[in-house]
Amino acid sequence: MKKKIISFALSVMLFAPCFSARAQQPARVARMGTLSAASSYAGALEPQLRQLNKLGYFEGKNLVVEVRTADNKIDRLPALADELVRLKVDVIYTGGGNAARAAKNATKTIPIVFTGSNDPVAGGLVDSLARPRGNVTGFAVLFGTLGGKRLEILKETLPKLTRVAVLWEPGNRGSEEQSQAHQQPAKELGLQLYSMEVRTVDQLENAFKDAVKVRIGAIALTQNPIANTRRKQIAELAVKYRLPAIYHQPGFVDDDGLMSYAADREEPYQRVAVMIDKILKGTRPADIPVEQSKKFELVINLKTAKQIGVTIPPTVLARADKVIR
Repeated sequence: MKKKIISFALSVMLFAPCFSARAQQPARVARMGTLSAASSYAGALEPQLRQLNKLGYFEGKNLVVEVRTADNKIDRLPALADELVRLKVDVIYTGGGNAARAAKNATKTIPIVFTGSNDPVAGGLVDSLARPRGNVTGFAVLFGTLGGKRLEILKETLPKLTRVAVLWEPGNRGSEEQSQAHQQPAKELGLQLYSMEVRTVDQLENAFKDAVKVRIGAIALTQNPIANTRRKQIAELAVKYRLPAIYHQPGFVDDDGLMSYAADREEPYQRVAVMIDKILKGTRPADIPVEQSKKFELVINLKTAKQIGVTIPPTVLARADKVIR
């Protein structure tokens, strides 16, 4: 009996290192590629990584992130997408419809999760929102629909408003779609639209000067790489030329822009993090429905309103989710 006990003890001692080594083995490291046209995209990844942290993914531990940005040059996206495919990442996370299309053209097997696409069905990313099919899914931000809502807010803020400039970037498909989406709402509100085309950063100030010359009463922006990377400059130009502007991101208002109406800034990151987690655990993108914004916020900067001589009506202020005084 004593021999059996000793034998059992030796067996436990021999196998214990194996169990210990197995327990200490690091979890599988996930490789996520990211792709965007915007040069500021690397900084914009922080909220997405924060949401992934909540789900147990930490860069440098069990997550490797390969960042590829096109520095506002859309024609560079296909080559960057090909780089990520060659790296054999587990999932590609894209910002904007152009990046998502480039990724989709580069691979039919690596899962792709997008944010920032205005209409992923019309843009050819998915077959339908409920049943994406293929290797692509994501979160659609309704930029086109929100454009009409922004015009309504401008009209309510400035009842005598008749002419609005829409700042957009030619050559950027998403920006073009958003610009066109302003047409019908403008007619319904009795507003004339002025096309404020900006192809390069160097054209920004002249675009504002031209808007003043043709007596534009306010400006609405589309989501585009130039606007996203020159947020502070655009907000300052609007103040300089005393042009009330409504923006597509609250960050513009933080940078002294007048007002913004946008989808909740955290919601897309939260939902996309869940999608990425599901994919890394084996769920196919085709089985994950595309989601859309459900939360929206109106942000107003009263300091800027005073600076450019605009009085915000009480009815508009009452609807604001955040007021900077």
